[in-house]
Amino acid sequence: MNLNSIHRRTALKQLGLSSLSLPVLTQSSSLFADADKKASPKQRLIVMFSPNGTIPDQFWPEKIGEDFEHKTILKPLEPFHDQMLVLRNLHNKVRGDGDNHMRGMSCLLTGIELFPGNVMGGGNTPSGWPKGISIDREICNHFQSKDETRTRFGALHFGVGVQDTADPWTRMSYDGPNQPVTPLADPYDAYRKLYGNVREKKQVRSVLEDLRGDLNKVANQLPESDRKLLIEHTQLVNRMDQEYANGSSLSNLTAKPPELPEGLRNQNDNLPQLGRLQIDMLVNSFVNDFARVATLQYTKSVGQAKMNWLDIDDAHHTLSHEPDKNKDAYDKLVRINTWFAEELAYLLKKLENTPEPGQKGSMLDHTLVIWTNELGKGNSHTLNHIPFVLAGNGFGFQMGRSYWCGDDNNAHNRLLLSLAHAVGNPLETFGNPALCKGGPLDLS
Repeated sequence: MNLNSIHRRTALKQLGLSSLSLPVLTQSSSLFADADKKASPKQRLIVMFSPNGTIPDQFWPEKIGEDFEHKTILKPLEPFHDQMLVLRNLHNKVRGDGDNHMRGMSCLLTGIELFPGNVMGGGNTPSGWPKGISIDREICNHFQSKDETRTRFGALHFGVGVQDTADPWTRMSYDGPNQPVTPLADPYDAYRKLYGNVREKKQVRSVLEDLRGDLNKVANQLPESDRKLLIEHTQLVNRMDQEYANGSSLSNLTAKPPELPEGLRNQNDNLPQLGRLQIDMLVNSFVNDFARVATLQYTKSVGQAKMNWLDIDDAHHTLSHEPDKNKDAYDKLVRINTWFAEELAYLLKKLENTPEPGQKGSMLDHTLVIWTNELGKGNSHTLNHIPFVLAGNGFGFQMGRSYWCGDDNNAHNRLLLSLAHAVGNPLETFGNPALCKGGPLDLS
């Protein structure tokens, strides 16, 4: 799809000219300059990760094409059917060092092998970090290389229930070989990164307001000799308040930041609230054009969250090891994966309900969201049939369908290539070149 040609045809209509003149007039560098600049739509990418594989027979649609059905896990996404692309038969073919959880996580967006290392995986399989950059950071670098797509941060990485430990199970984004990117798991840290110390300044101003009120109350009760000192104190309080007011200004933002509750800790039982806060800040950061690439990582590979809010007190990864015949574990895993789909639906709804600043449509029309996992199925630890659910119209793919990606040799590197090409970065390979056979997937 040549978006530039589409924009120029639109410009011709606005000039009252026929599209027959496009081949001739396209040689003019100035005629379409303003039209191209104004018409170029923003493109954004979000990668959402949830761990420990899925339940295939409750996830994958049976039908290929536009009339695919939404089984239990994908049911929450049914309102977005026409904006979804479910990719079937994509496999993580990266082999070498590390266990499948390690390679499933750290090779998911890099498509390349892990270095040898001393982080011990399951079955005596140690490894280090990946040997290359991840696709989200590659696209971020591409955007940041151009004035028209450069943003304050380039990319933002949000974590939900991600702990401080850094290893190949906990990181999916990489700036390059041996360069893991740490997600912001604390929403208060994320808030400070995005908006500075606005919250703290608001709290100080509240204290100053109380102090000013106290000074006014006692003003008439003091002798004349003390009132001069009181007036000086009051003036000092007023100056401080004004300084904090000026430093707390959010008037230059397209949208004000979301409100954060006090004292919400990064603990297991708070994951639902933490996730919604991180999503709210992610969307707000896009509205304010702080970044055009983001990741949203729920826990980690081998994540052991206990979904108590779903009345499940078993650890997630432990449940994922249970055999299929364990009906109780099977049902709980379906509920867990359905909950992740509900959180994705919340994100998509936020984007859909947010108008695109300065352009027509919603932010979902200009964003591609990818929901994925490190494994195809938990109890087999397979790296085949990795779940990839795409939503949104930001990359020009043909949405509203379930798509069979080809034979069983299809490495997921081809999808990573497709993402690069969709933003105008025509890489010939990404990750391991040997896994890029066939080139980018044709998703248009």
